[in-house]
Amino acid sequence: MRTFDYMRVTTVDDALQRAVVNGARYYAGGTNLLDLMKTGVEAPTALVDITGLALDAVTTTPAGGVMIGSGVTNTAAANHPLVRTRYPVLSQAILSGATTQIRNMATVGGNLMQRTRCPYFMDPAFDRCNKRTPGSGCAARDGFNREHAILGASPDCVAVHPSDMAVALAALDAIVHVTGPTGSRTIPMAEFFTLPGTQPQRDNTVGAAELITGVEVPPSPYGAHSWYLKVRDRHSYAFAMVSVAACLEVRDGVIGSAAVAVGAVAARPWRVDAADAELVGRPPRRDAFRAAAAALIQGAVPLSQNGFKVTLARNSVVRALTVAAARS
Repeated sequence: MRTFDYMRVTTVDDALQRAVVNGARYYAGGTNLLDLMKTGVEAPTALVDITGLALDAVTTTPAGGVMIGSGVTNTAAANHPLVRTRYPVLSQAILSGATTQIRNMATVGGNLMQRTRCPYFMDPAFDRCNKRTPGSGCAARDGFNREHAILGASPDCVAVHPSDMAVALAALDAIVHVTGPTGSRTIPMAEFFTLPGTQPQRDNTVGAAELITGVEVPPSPYGAHSWYLKVRDRHSYAFAMVSVAACLEVRDGVIGSAAVAVGAVAARPWRVDAADAELVGRPPRRDAFRAAAAALIQGAVPLSQNGFKVTLARNSVVRALTVAAARS
């Protein structure tokens, strides 16, 4: 690990000023950033410790939704009564990720900002990784790619985003609040993550020195019928091969509205309007679920070792929707 400056702040304005001047990275739980610093993947010149900021509350919004501060730990977010009762799919998603010890440290903002777990990115011993070193190539395309993307990839990168929480937030149409040197703004979850294209080094639309202050989850009709399914090689502490956040509003035996997002298949949670549309107006039955699954996975381009993900994703969507429909 290279040497770096460490600065602890107590106000958002102070954090922004120090980040701009020093080209620093924000630090809270550090469960991903510190690992990458130890291996040399990340080498910031300074860390701005934001754990002292008042960003650790979960509150209701005037519109009837919930605002989750970016400094709220994953454990606190998942177990908060407002989240558990109004957005059970979000609580399920968070609790399916990592270990209890890591969830106790990791924060909501840090979860969104975490980097891919592609082994070629994580280990500097591999020379070819466009996300780590732009222009060096993508070793995963002709190497080990069992865990990689089947949707939204490019010739330059096939990495996937590892967050479980982000998949549920995508289905819930969450809004990320950020503040930076030029002021505050909001980013819909649908616009938060970026696909690799020709700039795989960029993971999201957060600007330089911008700080995530909170995640707003709007009022949701999906509390009664939702489910988060995570399919992985082993049950404990493993990243998803495929995950699904399935949300249904069922009225008089018919689906009134729906939202389905799939994780671990692309560089962002994968949601397709056509898939949601396949469900609306139909009884919550297997034929509707299969149609939605087909729309979600349409256009998938598997690599040499992950063709199974196409079938796995399709079946996982059907299974998650089936469980969500049966809940009450």
